[in-house]
Amino acid sequence: MVVLVFTYAQAQENQWPVLKSYDQAHTDRIAMPVGGIGTGTVSLTGRGALEDWEVMSRPAKGYQPKYTGVEVINRAPFFSIYYKEAQKEVKALLLEGPVPTKYDEGYYGSKAPNHGLPRFAEATFQTAYPFGQVLLKDKEVPVQVTVGAFNPLIPGNVEDSSLPMAVLSYKVKNTSSKPITISLAGNIPNFIGFDGKEGKSYQNINTYKSENGIKGIHYTAGKDVDKESMQWGSFSLTTNSIGEVSYRTAWQPGEWGNSTLEFWDDYTDDGLLEERTSKQKNNMGSLAVKTTLAPNQEKDIRFYITWHFPNRAAWRNDKENVGNYYATQFKDSWEVAQKHVARIPELEQKTKTFVNAFINSDTPEIIKEAALFNLAHFRTQLAFKTKSGYYLGWEGIKDNEGSGDGTCTHVWNYEQTIPFLFGDVAKNMREVEFQYATNAQGLMSYRIHLPLKTKGTNFGLAAADGQMGSIMKYYREWQLSGDDEFLKKNWSNVKKAMEFCWIPKGWDPDKDGVMEGSQHNTMDVEYYGPNPQMGLWYLGALRATQKMASYLGDRKFAKTCESLYKNGSQWMDENLFNGEYYVQEIVPPMHVDSIAKGLIRVKRRLVADDPQYQLGEGVLVDQLVGQVVAHILDLGYLVDKENIKKTNESILKYNYRDNLMKHPNFMRSYAYGNESALLMAAYPNKRPKQPFPYYTEVMTGFEHTAAVAMIYEGQEAEGLKTIQDIRNRYDGKKRNPFNEAEFGHHYARSMMAWAGVLATSGFHYSGVERSMEFTAKAGIYFWSNGYSWGTCEVKNKEAIVTVLSGKLELKRFTLNGIGTKKFRRKVIDTNKSYTIKL
Repeated sequence: MVVLVFTYAQAQENQWPVLKSYDQAHTDRIAMPVGGIGTGTVSLTGRGALEDWEVMSRPAKGYQPKYTGVEVINRAPFFSIYYKEAQKEVKALLLEGPVPTKYDEGYYGSKAPNHGLPRFAEATFQTAYPFGQVLLKDKEVPVQVTVGAFNPLIPGNVEDSSLPMAVLSYKVKNTSSKPITISLAGNIPNFIGFDGKEGKSYQNINTYKSENGIKGIHYTAGKDVDKESMQWGSFSLTTNSIGEVSYRTAWQPGEWGNSTLEFWDDYTDDGLLEERTSKQKNNMGSLAVKTTLAPNQEKDIRFYITWHFPNRAAWRNDKENVGNYYATQFKDSWEVAQKHVARIPELEQKTKTFVNAFINSDTPEIIKEAALFNLAHFRTQLAFKTKSGYYLGWEGIKDNEGSGDGTCTHVWNYEQTIPFLFGDVAKNMREVEFQYATNAQGLMSYRIHLPLKTKGTNFGLAAADGQMGSIMKYYREWQLSGDDEFLKKNWSNVKKAMEFCWIPKGWDPDKDGVMEGSQHNTMDVEYYGPNPQMGLWYLGALRATQKMASYLGDRKFAKTCESLYKNGSQWMDENLFNGEYYVQEIVPPMHVDSIAKGLIRVKRRLVADDPQYQLGEGVLVDQLVGQVVAHILDLGYLVDKENIKKTNESILKYNYRDNLMKHPNFMRSYAYGNESALLMAAYPNKRPKQPFPYYTEVMTGFEHTAAVAMIYEGQEAEGLKTIQDIRNRYDGKKRNPFNEAEFGHHYARSMMAWAGVLATSGFHYSGVERSMEFTAKAGIYFWSNGYSWGTCEVKNKEAIVTVLSGKLELKRFTLNGIGTKKFRRKVIDTNKSYTIKL
């Protein structure tokens, strides 16, 4: 059974915040990514091990670096504890719980890393991302250990949230009545040269260093590792803990397990390691800290894994090295430790302040879980920053390579996490879209080529939803930042991207506000004819462009957009709403020559008079996504409000399955068996012979979108049930709670989950108008605009706005349904509060 733990008292007791706890039966699949934005990660498992070493600019699911030492059994990284009670036998254990049942037996027995080494009998997992803690207990062992891992995560502070580091905390408590001597040892092989897929092990170099209070093993490449390869770089295992530090820069080679045996004998002799030297490949480096614990005393022994791998291939083109920005900030991994280990207490406290404020808010628990845990995606190899300073991302990631390259616009449209937590990153991504992916005609390539050199020469294919969503996102970034220079800088291309809709043979060639041409979209096909998904994106883009044009004094263009919006909105309600939901009116193109260049991906698929892969009269799960984003952007209703609410009811009526055991699915299964979910589409009436390919699937990003749509319409119970269904599937036993998947692990679309926070709090912020808005429902709400963040307590027609980081300037404050208070100018600084009475 999974137990929710979220009280402030529990968070204080454990020092690190806790939102949710998983019992031992629900830990097998847990792998929490630990690392900075754009740096890669290593994952803490639900049992306390480290796996998925994804630090070399490539995904590496399941990858465990291996030390061979000519042994039969390859040894993966592990941390261990030696303990000695007076007049009792020395013992040593892995700092891990029991071997997970997911590992089957193989030729050599169990396939579990370090399977034969002794370990603790009990393990439970507690977390409030980015903090993860494994509680290890054993009735035969006189110590309890909490294995913790995190990396600083501070909204608005991109630099300190982008450190190539995993902070490992081992809190050891003496549960006996006598003093105990303990020694904790970290053991990691030098795997430089091999990233889990490519390269090979070499005779690398392990060096012990002690400098400025930091001691550890510095792992560097041997002369045979190509300095231009992704596998070239350095990493370090360090500590600054007080105690007697010992080390090995190598293990002694041996056959039949003797290498590990020799280490184990040395370690359990007195808890100290004796140096060994060897020219073995991928040699193991070991670092130990020895100390004593008085009865009931607890000490926090800390280790730090830092890394520095400067090279990155341009998507799948290994010939282009676009580099990693983080690596330009440091000489090597040792410098990372030297510069930042001493700062960890300060950064840890700031991270705790953020997480505590968030999890102690009155946002529904399941929304907090979905929003916070999906934030982990942004720290994986899903997203990166090139050495030239631009952020890009995959759609998702496969086991050992990216999945869906080019920061696919129609996928990243759904992501609502980054702009509200890291506004500078979101602005950077919009500049890539409008400076490099948009050509002179206004066509925005929906996948962005690397390296960024020329404009409009990328993939040359536009996605209707991707391009319209990018316009809405540009408006969002301008509003949240209040940066007029940002708006002006790319306005000409934003305008061109809007005008591109009206080209001959395009999406709206008759310029009537109805999108009807060949519309490539996130279903990886083209829709032909008006439909709700593209139509609402178009209306939202028209509304956003109108507001930007008006602000800049381009009245003629603003009027054009307004006119098209009004006509298109009315037309959709009159022609596409069937009384229950919105449908597609299929309009065959009749000939490929009737489609403008750049608007169809696979011409051979087109049956001109009867196009395949259409929605038709289906109930599309995310048909209201454009309206959801419009709500987030405070753009109001794009079509009739009552029709929106009825559509949500129809999605629940037709798409919901409380059990998928008898559901026929002809594509990928992201949910199955007795799991509950919303299908991508349902056909209560007429169905095309071959609908769009994913219509029988279940994908979490689309479900989150539908759930947020419900919450915005006051159908909160239904929305929360939908999100609960998702999270029940990612329960630690069946799937990893930090890895909602679609076309790959850590799928970008699932970061729509943050919109649940916005919808339930009624939060809107405009840096342009210096305005803030919340629901009038009593409660404490977390808020973040991408640059500053804090809480707002609403009660008795008043609000107490607290800024926990950054600075907030207000000229207008609204409690929706109660009223608005205007100010001449009110500035609230960090750690200050202001009470507003309405």
